Amino acid sequence: MTGWANPGIDLHLDLGAGRGVRARLEQALRQAVRDGRLAPGTQLPSSRVLAQDLGVARNTVKDVYDQLVAEGWLTARQGSGTRVARETFAEPSHSKSAPMVSTPEELAESCHGQDYPYDLRSGSPDLSSFPREVWLAASRRALAAAPYEAFGYTDPRGRLELRESLAEYLARVRGVRTTPELIVVCSGFVQAIGLLGRALYKVGGRQIAVEALGLPDPPTILRDAGLETVQLSLDADGARVDHLTGEDAALLTPSHQFPTGAAMPPARRTAAVAWACEHGALIVEDDYDGEFRYDRQPVGAIQGLAPHHVAYAGTTSKSLAPGLRLGWLVLPPHLLEQVIREKHLADRHSSVFDQLTLAELIASGGYDRHVRHMRARYRRRRDQLVTALGQHAPHVRVSGIAAGLHAVLKLPADGPTEAELVACAQQQGLALEGMASFGNDTGPALVVGYGTPPEHAFAGALERLCAVLETTGARSHRGWSPQRP
Repeated sequence: MTGWANPGIDLHLDLGAGRGVRARLEQALRQAVRDGRLAPGTQLPSSRVLAQDLGVARNTVKDVYDQLVAEGWLTARQGSGTRVARETFAEPSHSKSAPMVSTPEELAESCHGQDYPYDLRSGSPDLSSFPREVWLAASRRALAAAPYEAFGYTDPRGRLELRESLAEYLARVRGVRTTPELIVVCSGFVQAIGLLGRALYKVGGRQIAVEALGLPDPPTILRDAGLETVQLSLDADGARVDHLTGEDAALLTPSHQFPTGAAMPPARRTAAVAWACEHGALIVEDDYDGEFRYDRQPVGAIQGLAPHHVAYAGTTSKSLAPGLRLGWLVLPPHLLEQVIREKHLADRHSSVFDQLTLAELIASGGYDRHVRHMRARYRRRRDQLVTALGQHAPHVRVSGIAAGLHAVLKLPADGPTEAELVACAQQQGLALEGMASFGNDTGPALVVGYGTPPEHAFAGALERLCAVLETTGARSHRGWSPQRP
């Protein structure tokens, strides 16, 4: 019997005899969580302290902690140590059904806003991959070179250093035609859409078309700005721009539609521009995760076809992290003054420190290198997802995988509902989303964000996804153990 003393707990572990010490320590910690001796949220001793108390190698304890974090029993965050996970769950079941403690609808609704050991929801990059050291180095260089007036109130459009860097980067990478004077730095995409919506209303716009499938926030923000939103249907090639009529504007995702993953073909892009020019209308281009493409050549921004009729919106939320709250608008000249006014009234200007750092990161090539690195990582994850589904859930049709950070899994119509699968996943400690969350009514599907998990948790998340999808088909994957990334 060996134990440790730690502020707030007095716990003894019986490591017993037999198998290696690592396996015995793993089992002892799991059992302590199961029987409640280690309550959710309890902070564990550091690997060094526990190794000393148990008389084992520190690497052994560290490996055990890493394994239990990957399995979801523990959580680890820099600066706050290792803790027992807030949400406990049963180990993955490979049976044809999973127990449910509540209705599928209740569990599906509760999924949002909760932390799960494994997360395959869409809309987020791998936050553990944020380039901390590179960002810090760029920040030091940027602050050392910044003039003193940079730290006062500045142009509502943002620092010139960043607007110059963005103009060069967007022209080179996305085919955007602009100048620094026509760029407004925003606090993310949400603020960008709000600024545009209010500016459109102020200059006489009243109606905007929005894609029938998509994130719920943009239509809500546009309606709050006073605009009427009209749904625009989609097909395999994205938004049906031939259905546009007398609207004043259209919010489109031509390079990578969310959540279907469709890329608008050249003829349809040309038709969208022709509609805008003919009607004096505006296209609001949401370049959703446009940097991440795998099996196709880059699709340039539609803004390059008609800079005077397109407002281009981009963000670092997928390429770096949503917590930075850095985005941008590339505007046609006739909207610039009104958008600047709205930005000034909203918050005067975005954070100067982060703007200077991003400008330096882009100018130094660090941003390009990070995007290329993450593109390779996400492609590897996507390939692992497709391979695993082909082996263990061949009845599921996968689409939308040529670019982006998510895939669409079309489910059999006669199988479990989306809500039932989401609920089943939660019993495995896995957060999932159904297509219905984004407005779909054409049949059951899941939207799987393979970019979301930290690197160490992706294999576990993939295994649990296959366990859940086993309930929709006949093939079993009993005993499957995926290769870790």
